[in-house]
Amino acid sequence: MFELLGIPPQALFGQLLLGLINGSFYAILSLGLAVIFGLLNIINFTHGAQYMMGAFVAWMCLNYLGVNYWAALLLAPVIVGFTGVVIERLFLSRIAHLDHLYGLLLTFGLALIIQGLFRNQYGSSGLPYQIPDALRGGYNLGFMFLPTYRAWVVVASIAVCLATWFMIEKTKLGAYLRAATENATLTQAFGINVPLLVTLTYGFGVALAAFAGVLAAPIYSVNPNMGADLIIVVFAVVVIGGMGSIMGAIVTGFSLGLVEGLTKVFYPEASATVIFIIMVLVLLVKPAGLFGRAA
Repeated sequence: MFELLGIPPQALFGQLLLGLINGSFYAILSLGLAVIFGLLNIINFTHGAQYMMGAFVAWMCLNYLGVNYWAALLLAPVIVGFTGVVIERLFLSRIAHLDHLYGLLLTFGLALIIQGLFRNQYGSSGLPYQIPDALRGGYNLGFMFLPTYRAWVVVASIAVCLATWFMIEKTKLGAYLRAATENATLTQAFGINVPLLVTLTYGFGVALAAFAGVLAAPIYSVNPNMGADLIIVVFAVVVIGGMGSIMGAIVTGFSLGLVEGLTKVFYPEASATVIFIIMVLVLLVKPAGLFGRAA
């Protein structure tokens, strides 16, 4: 079996798989952020906490109610998305006319409150969540072993990302959302309930974060800090792709996951910072991001 620069293929493809898994979470989470920012102009710092809530709701459904993984994959985004609707109605709608900084500070404070509540209740140690029986095992591809669950995460992430892109870019509902972003007053004059669209859009973005949390639960330990550890990287992904760019969030999320995986193979010391280095370089060359449009 060939080696690339002295790296065994098992190590190379193993890290690429890990990078693709990380990229799947980067893509879904940055997609949720891009939807919320692109359509509502809200910098949602609560996103990491809502990702964590998705994992915890799945864990609670299994341990308290006996609800299995497949049902939790549907229930958790709905439950956490509803909390997003409540947050938008109670808090964000009241500061919609103010500068972005107010929304950032508000959502950052909410994230700290949510994380603190879960930490007080469950502690900081991770809680295990079992992989569903149908997704146990894996496939021997010869050059590497592919766990079934990790393959499922990649496929599910790609499917959800493309479905979201299609809904926003190619459907009448997506056209209403984009129109409301461009000119809310004119859109409302045509009989479209813009405040309801805004609320549901925020709830949908939050539901995407929760969906990613359920996918992550069997891979990573379910703990209150899991979102805080990820959200800074996801914000960097969004900035690189272009704030508010739907396709930019998807492509950049998966691509940077692979770049991170390759960096761990060839220069592990830079793996924790490579995304931020890329962000700085992109901002120097194209401040609006790779897929963003200059204001």
